Amino acid sequence: MDKNLLKDDLYQAVNGEWLETAEIPADKPATGGFIDLVDQIDDLLINDTKEMVEKPESVQDDLLKEYLAYYQLTKDFAKRDADGATPLLPLLKRVTDLRNFSDLNKQIDSWVLDGMPLPFGLEIDADMKNTQINALFAATTGTILPDKTYYEKDHPQAEQLLQMFKEMTLQLFALAGYDSQTAEKITDQAIAFDKALAPHLKSSEENADYSKMYNPQTGTEFVKHSHHFDLEKLVTGLIGQLPEKIIVTEPEYFEALDQIVNEETFEKLKSWMLVMTLNALTGYLSEEFRQIGGSYNRALSGAEEARPQEKAAYYLASGRFDQVVGNYYGEKYFGATAKADVKKMVTTMIGVYQDRLNNNAWLSPATKEKAILKLSTLGVHVGYPDSIPEIYQQFRVTTAEDGGTLLTNALHFAKLVRLDNFSKWNQPVDRDEWEMSASTVNAYYHPFRNIIVFPAAILQAPFYSLEQSASQNFGGIGAVIAHEISHAFDNNGALFDEYGNMNNWWTEDDTTHFQQLADDMIAQFDGLEIAGGKVNGKLTVSENIADAGGLSCALEATKKEAEVDLAAFFINWATIWRMKAREEYSQLLLAVDVHAPNKLRANVQVKNLPEFYDTFHVTESDNMYLAPEKRVSIW
Repeated sequence: MDKNLLKDDLYQAVNGEWLETAEIPADKPATGGFIDLVDQIDDLLINDTKEMVEKPESVQDDLLKEYLAYYQLTKDFAKRDADGATPLLPLLKRVTDLRNFSDLNKQIDSWVLDGMPLPFGLEIDADMKNTQINALFAATTGTILPDKTYYEKDHPQAEQLLQMFKEMTLQLFALAGYDSQTAEKITDQAIAFDKALAPHLKSSEENADYSKMYNPQTGTEFVKHSHHFDLEKLVTGLIGQLPEKIIVTEPEYFEALDQIVNEETFEKLKSWMLVMTLNALTGYLSEEFRQIGGSYNRALSGAEEARPQEKAAYYLASGRFDQVVGNYYGEKYFGATAKADVKKMVTTMIGVYQDRLNNNAWLSPATKEKAILKLSTLGVHVGYPDSIPEIYQQFRVTTAEDGGTLLTNALHFAKLVRLDNFSKWNQPVDRDEWEMSASTVNAYYHPFRNIIVFPAAILQAPFYSLEQSASQNFGGIGAVIAHEISHAFDNNGALFDEYGNMNNWWTEDDTTHFQQLADDMIAQFDGLEIAGGKVNGKLTVSENIADAGGLSCALEATKKEAEVDLAAFFINWATIWRMKAREEYSQLLLAVDVHAPNKLRANVQVKNLPEFYDTFHVTESDNMYLAPEKRVSIW
């Protein structure tokens, strides 16, 4: 660590030497912090998987046995190469056989259940205003380019990226046996259809506002959005009836559905569906398909090579059996001592947050009481879930010897998941179900359920270790824990009550004051230059509010410890955000990521805390100095 830099650039002082020597693997867009932990866990679990394959008699768990059988298919590249495009051809034929909307509508519900593409999607999730019950949501599709803003005039990368996508798709069509003239016509039509979607979609910045997602319509209203898709047949085929309520996340898009999709655009729609089908499944086919099919995403991220075969095979298998693999990891590698220690830290953080709410000077008593109630009902999950969802019991692998291919198994499992999802319509929400596996290096707050989840995988150094001091742990996992708690009170989380219902529990004056503070946080980050671009303060505001609350609460918890080392606290805070990224990836994140760039997460938030200035003797002459009137403090 370069102590001389601490007053001018905390992130560089702590990570500078690492940044100089760190090398980004050829198959990755970045390295550091979270990514390095992911690699360590991947290597660990790949080795364990291989050992279990070699010693099947050692495996007693039936779900693990199915995971291993599926892994055998993912890693059998000899068979995948021999099969070539054959497993994919029935799906392509299903699209090309469509002559008109009538052909599509006859099978529209099975089309969705089978994972075939449409320019919109339906799924089941908790009703945002009655989160005890699951509701039907209608959402939009994605686009070829990463965000709506890429389609706007004069975007410097748009045409180049679309050309890369086109070249990749033409190569894939060639592998599937299409002649070049037909392939080019289909691909051009698909790209034209894609461009027609963009004006009606929300940008990443617009989607960052959760309140705009809740647009309930009656089933009767919803099905009138298209005179070409039989939406009533689709909905009733999926959930058994036309519901009283469908939550439409982007109503303007659905209002334009007839304009986007009609008899005149049917051929473009068909071409788009063909291209989407082709591109979505290359990872399940031959090595040549896999290499070519990933080239566009590598161009977006700057990665130089495809993921190695062994890791790619593991990712496919562990991704499908994620909760199974996650619980295996949690049970084997996450000790009871660490779990108890982390739960103690969570309890400490909740206590700190409650004290801060009690002592808050700008909240009214009524809002403060509701905030403390919400905090008291916060669900906390640490390590790994108590049970694995029942859907995994349905996963039974059809081996190659019995005529199964990787793709046919993958499609079957995906259909089972969709059937399971739609079967939950109008059923009680399972608040304890995890949306991340225990082997995921991450954590989350779920506003609809008012829960925080800390998978076992993130509970290791530099975030957390029994070998680290309490100050270091609070600067790492402590700040992450408090960050997730803070999401309950960020500009999105604050819209939801103690039950996770979207419900305004704020007084009008408190709402106005909070919005002013949120605007201050937006202004603090908006326009900061990094990686050849500028930060979008509105896009990143919720994560920045959570970072600010998390860091300040973790700092307060640290100060309550018997042995306090604030320098170690701040240094570990900067350490957990170390990342070295390719330029393309950094620019992509600036456009679509709701998190601020890592360096700014490390540097900007500490400037808001008086203790940082005291700890490192930062004065007005130092670059890390921020005038008191410009500092932002919300929680």
